Amino acid sequence: MDAVDGQAPLPRGEEQVEVGAQDTGPVVVVGATGKTGRAVAAALVARRVPVRAAVRPGREPAAPVGTTPVAVALVAGVGLEAALEGARAAYHLAPNMHPDEVGMARWVADVAGATDLPRLVFHSVLHPEDVRMPHHRRKAEAEVVLREARGDLVTVLRPAAYHQNLVGPARAGMLSVPYSLDAPFTNVDLDDVAQVAADALLGAHPGATLDLAGPQVLTTRQMTEEAAAALGRPVSDRRVTVAQWLAGPGAGLDEQARHDLAAMFTAYDHGGSWVTPACSRGCSGGRRRPGWPACHGLDRARARARAARDVGRGPAGSRALRASS
Repeated sequence: MDAVDGQAPLPRGEEQVEVGAQDTGPVVVVGATGKTGRAVAAALVARRVPVRAAVRPGREPAAPVGTTPVAVALVAGVGLEAALEGARAAYHLAPNMHPDEVGMARWVADVAGATDLPRLVFHSVLHPEDVRMPHHRRKAEAEVVLREARGDLVTVLRPAAYHQNLVGPARAGMLSVPYSLDAPFTNVDLDDVAQVAADALLGAHPGATLDLAGPQVLTTRQMTEEAAAALGRPVSDRRVTVAQWLAGPGAGLDEQARHDLAAMFTAYDHGGSWVTPACSRGCSGGRRRPGWPACHGLDRARARARAARDVGRGPAGSRALRASS
C-alpha cells in the first residue's frame, strides 16, 4: 500500500482501474490547489495516472505533489487550451460562489470541443435546482451549458456538503452554525467524492449525473453527538444568526459570496440539504460516524456508482443515482 500527499494509502489492487486503462494521456484537474482539487489529484496520482494541475498563474509551486502544474486563468479565459491538449479527461470545478460560473462553463465547453477532449467531469452541487440559492442556480445553468455542448461526454457529480467542513470545529469543541440545529443533512466524505471522481475521469459513468451523499440523515445536534463519541471528549453546538455569521466568519468575504451564503443558510434553516441515503450502514457493517473514523464506506459508494447504468433516466436525459459514502 502506498500513501500519496498525506492521503490514506490505497490497496495495490486499486492503483489502476480497468476502465480507460488503454489511454495513457494526462488528466487535467482544474482548481487543483483547493481542497476538492487536491483530493481528486491525489486519488489519480495514487493510481499512477499522470495529472496536470491547472492552477492560477503564479500558483504553480502550490500544485499537489506528483502533478505537473499548468497555469490557467479561468476568469480571464487564458491557458486552458494548452492544458487540455492531448488530455484524456478533465475535472472542472469553478471557484466557489463565483458569479460567472456559467460563463466559465461556456468557455470550458468551447475549449473542450476545440481540443477534442474525450471526457469532462463537472463538479456541481446537490440540488442545483433549488432556486433559493443563487450559486445552486448557477450550477444548474452550467450543467445545461455543458450538456448541450458536449452531451454524454460529460459526467456530472452533485456532492452534498463535506464531513470535513465540521471536523475542525468539532475538534475545537464547538459546532456553530447559522441555521437550525435540527435541519437534516446527508453530508459526504471528500475522500469518497474524490475516488468516485477518479473513477469517472478514467471512464466510469459516461454521461451520468451522480448525487453523492452520505449514508445517514443527520442533524447538527446528531453530528455533535457523533463527534463527541468519536473524539472521546465533549463537543457542543450552538445556533447563531445569519447576521452574526456575516459579522464574524463571513466578514472578510466579498459581497457576492456573503449574499449567496446568507441565502444558503436561510434555505438550510427551512429543510437542510439531504437526499434519501442509498444505504444506512458504513463499510465495516457498523454505524458510520460523520467523517472522523478511517472507514469511509468507499467500496459501497463505488459499487452503487457502478450501478448507474441500471438506474432510470434522470433529468436532461442523464442517469441519476445516489452514491452513499
